[in-house]
Amino acid sequence: MTDAPNATTDELPWLRLRVMLGDGAYMGPGRADLLQGIAETGSIAAAGRRMSMSYRRAWLLVEALHQDFGSPMVTTAIGGRRGGGAQLTPLGEAVLQGYRQIVARCQTAAETEMQALAALRQNAV
Repeated sequence: MTDAPNATTDELPWLRLRVMLGDGAYMGPGRADLLQGIAETGSIAAAGRRMSMSYRRAWLLVEALHQDFGSPMVTTAIGGRRGGGAQLTPLGEAVLQGYRQIVARCQTAAETEMQALAALRQNAV
């Protein structure tokens, strides 16, 4: 779900990237993980629980994304007999995919330098 390796693995170093979009708007790993969770679970609440976050916090992050991008990234249906749910809009899918591609390209581009930096740390420890 996340662009970060499991902290217990030896897949270090890795990037944690936040893309600043101006006027305080941004796309980062937490927002990407929340969108991914919504896509996978069909629920804002379930996606939030996966991230150990309250429904309110997850909802506020979704609202912030809508504000930052000027259009809904998640649509919701009220619960009831048929159940409720949430799904990504085409914009939400495009933003998530674009962000994941940026992270992957940056990770690949910086791999040599990150390994060198990690080696310097290992030599100092």
